[in-house]
Amino acid sequence: MRVAFLGVRVPGHLNPTTTLARKLQARGHDVVFLSVPDTEPFVRAAQLPYVPFSEKDFPVGSLAKSLDQLNKLKGQEALEMVMRLVSANMESAFRNLPQALQDVKADALVLDESERGLGCVPMHLGMPYVHISNALPIDLAGITPVCTFDWPHETTPEARTRNQAGVRSLLRIYEPILSVARAYAERVGLKIDWSDPYATISPLGWLTQMPREFDFESSHWPPSFHYTGPFHDGLGRIESDFPWDRLTGEPLIYASMGTLQNGLESVFQTIAEAVGTRPGMQLVLSIGPALDPEKISPLPHNCIVVKNAPQMELLKRAALCITHAGLNTALESLTQGVPMVAVPVSIDQPGVAARIAYTKTGKFVPIKELTVPRLAALIDEVLSNPEYRQNAMKMKEAIVRTNGLEKAADLIEQAFHLSPKSEAHPLAAN
Repeated sequence: MRVAFLGVRVPGHLNPTTTLARKLQARGHDVVFLSVPDTEPFVRAAQLPYVPFSEKDFPVGSLAKSLDQLNKLKGQEALEMVMRLVSANMESAFRNLPQALQDVKADALVLDESERGLGCVPMHLGMPYVHISNALPIDLAGITPVCTFDWPHETTPEARTRNQAGVRSLLRIYEPILSVARAYAERVGLKIDWSDPYATISPLGWLTQMPREFDFESSHWPPSFHYTGPFHDGLGRIESDFPWDRLTGEPLIYASMGTLQNGLESVFQTIAEAVGTRPGMQLVLSIGPALDPEKISPLPHNCIVVKNAPQMELLKRAALCITHAGLNTALESLTQGVPMVAVPVSIDQPGVAARIAYTKTGKFVPIKELTVPRLAALIDEVLSNPEYRQNAMKMKEAIVRTNGLEKAADLIEQAFHLSPKSEAHPLAAN
């Protein structure tokens, strides 16, 4: 059986998806990775068979143009922009995916839940499929706060009413995506109950890389939903040229605002100033490709500013991570037992930040409330109170105990009735 993975064209989704695909490949299964041309370096770095997808709609360079539009936005404006981009991706995918699956002779499909309406394609084709959530899974039932809000989880009637209002708010923004999916279903004669929030989610498997211990306590998810753990193994990423010789051995604070919304110069400026007030610490600031490092000043005397950092390696040395609260960075921090101070910008980041607070593995400040004194106070609190590090270490133990990557691969084998095979190394892309 050949398993096709359809990649979402941003690093925060590509890295965990390629890692999971490589795990199945290492177990001896036949996998192929479909994604737009801009993502080819990521797929090749993961040593996976790459097939270009939607190349006419998204030629080389289109990702950079999209990110240029997005990386300076925040809040509702950023969320609406993301929804427009996802809608365009899905329009193209509905046109191209059926033929692409036929061309690569795929027998099963792994989809990203962020484009959940694409489940209509394998449903129409009669092809088994599985969903993975690289970002927070979207709770459209309103039992827990929808991930675009930083609300705490509460079970009161008032909280449930608030959550339902949040779902309605998200669905209004989500409408362009849903309309694309509905149009495809109508065109191919597929009967879908669109009142069911999970109508196009795979009944065979919906896997989140979020550990159960990091989520709000709830049991409302459909039977196909499975908590696993981070889809990372430290391999298969594009290398970065980092000046390791400049690390002083002082306690390290690692700061990154991710890959989508890293054009907010004022945020990096605030981080630099807030950390600069603490003696005896070294700051590594990963700012992404959009900004000029020279514009971020004044910097702490021993600060290292880079456009791209080996994040997982640096987190192994870190005392604290300052993050945008992307799920990947949060999970990579917790894998190393590193507490966090989060500055959520948009999309699912408020929901990740709420879970950081819920698990007491860190603190957060909404970006609209970010100031140097507020951030400095949170840094002081997380570094001085051992409870945050202790809780992060407990989360690390849970992640190690679960081994989410192996569990996810097991679940996909079960969903597709793949015979488990022993791992073979090394594997090369063909």
